[in-house]
Amino acid sequence: MPFSSLTDPIYLARAEAALERAWAKLKPSFPEGSNEQERNNLAYIVASLVPLALDEEDLAQRAIDRFREKA
Repeated sequence: MPFSSLTDPIYLARAEAALERAWAKLKPSFPEGSNEQERNNLAYIVASLVPLALDEEDLAQRAIDRFREKA
């Protein structure tokens, strides 16, 4: 589970909200059938960036940028 390392409830809530926001922007660009794997990859990116982000919006944008760099 990508967020299992997050013990702070605020970080966890921020990560979940940012994942939903980022996924909503990225999902339409993926072919059918690859969504679950791509979302999981994005979740790990979000989890790794939580301590650096200012808020959910910043976290979502950082995750999108990092995801696209790795693609």
